[in-house]
Amino acid sequence: MSFYVYILTNPTRTVLYTGVTNNLECRLYEHSKGLGQAGNFSGRYQCNLLVYFETSPDAKQAIAREKQIKNWARPKKEFLINTLTPSWHPIDLQNWSGQ
Repeated sequence: MSFYVYILTNPTRTVLYTGVTNNLECRLYEHSKGLGQAGNFSGRYQCNLLVYFETSPDAKQAIAREKQIKNWARPKKEFLINTLTPSWHPIDLQNWSGQ
């Protein structure tokens, strides 16, 4: 089983949300609909655009990485996002080719 650390942003790219999950597609759906825990911070600030994710084979590693990223200042998070999606166009997992 894979685990995912991900970063979402809002339409104006002013807010970043970092999370962890074992089912990224399902979690993105929850964020987009404001379901469950996703309805808190991400729903309030309309963070539902995926701009970064990475995989981990281990839940403990994924959680540690999420905590690490959450503690970073915004410029460092932006640098990380730019390594995967320099344009900050939302990632569509259905059509994701890894670039």
